[in-house]
Amino acid sequence: MWPPGTAGLIRHHAGLLAGLGVALAGAGYFLDAWPGAHSQEPHFETAVVTRGTIEDSVTALGKLQPRDYVDVGAQASGQLLRLYAHEGDVVAAGQLLAEIDPTLQEAQVEAGEAEIARLKAQLIDLEARARFAADRAHRQARLVRNQFTSAEENDRAAMESATATAQLEMTRAQIRQVAANLRSNQAQLRYTKVFAPMAGTVVSVEARQGQTLVATYQTPQLLRIADLSVMTVWTQVAEADVPQLKAGMPVWFTTLGHPDRRWESRVRQILPAPSQVGTGGTGISGSPGNGVVLYTALFDVPDPDGELRPQMSAQTFFITARAENALIVPAAALKPVEGESSRFTVRVLESDGAVPRTVRIGVRTRFKAEVLEGLIEGERVITGERVEKERSAVRFTQ
Repeated sequence: MWPPGTAGLIRHHAGLLAGLGVALAGAGYFLDAWPGAHSQEPHFETAVVTRGTIEDSVTALGKLQPRDYVDVGAQASGQLLRLYAHEGDVVAAGQLLAEIDPTLQEAQVEAGEAEIARLKAQLIDLEARARFAADRAHRQARLVRNQFTSAEENDRAAMESATATAQLEMTRAQIRQVAANLRSNQAQLRYTKVFAPMAGTVVSVEARQGQTLVATYQTPQLLRIADLSVMTVWTQVAEADVPQLKAGMPVWFTTLGHPDRRWESRVRQILPAPSQVGTGGTGISGSPGNGVVLYTALFDVPDPDGELRPQMSAQTFFITARAENALIVPAAALKPVEGESSRFTVRVLESDGAVPRTVRIGVRTRFKAEVLEGLIEGERVITGERVEKERSAVRFTQ
């Protein structure tokens, strides 16, 4: 049981609370509908029309290699006794690089020289015998004409003279053959000393001192010498971009170690055959094919300060179009004009708001474009727009 009068008090308070709720709801609606409680004002993102250089380019990845290099091999078999060159050494043309054990080659040369000496001594004897046989044959011929000797003796003398001459010629041929073998053995002996065929830097060493070299079927590689003063960039270009490339066009690249430095050159050659073709194949670069056809573009760059090294990666840019001292706007400010490939619409921010204007575009990239007409330097163009909603704060005080 509620105490007497309690029910009336509750109804009175409930009525007050209900009235207060209705008042607050009405005030909230009134404030929400009040002008300025919600304000929608556009905020423009703008950029200034500037003047500078703009380039359109084809990008590709490449590898640096020395333009001129040579793999130095061993033409003689034997143990590698001395290796005088090491990686990083700068060598001159004709400098001694390595020595191979010459024991076998020296023995072959000595045997050849001895055989030639024996044959030359034999040749002297055969020459004397041939002269004697020729003289005897001549005498027998005179005697048989005067019938002082038989025809049989004459024929025997002629045969002996011919045999002696044949033996003489055969010995002379043997001397020439042994001399040729001797020259080959002498060359093999010279090959036991390996000299630098060109000046440059030793970039790799494949052999080790004490290693046994067998040059019977293939030439064992000892080391590689490269001229590092001029490097070649081997660039892999996608087949869709190759039609835009041609010999002589400007190109520049950066490296991972020097991302802010720009090396410039011109395309020397575009190889006719792709470096990677098909699926599962192997390209010139040695990496498995993945169905993408890539063509190799080559260009050379001098490296007088030695900052470039073999196998460095190069981010390459082939310049297909370039404009200097040009008016430049961001590509985001451009709106295409239907049916016009070189004309676009931009909105210029002026004192009375955004004003549309038609412009003509020249060189264009993904991020910016050259303005040929329609804008002047220093004008501000709209690149984007956002709308911010602001709500008025309501505070109640007791």
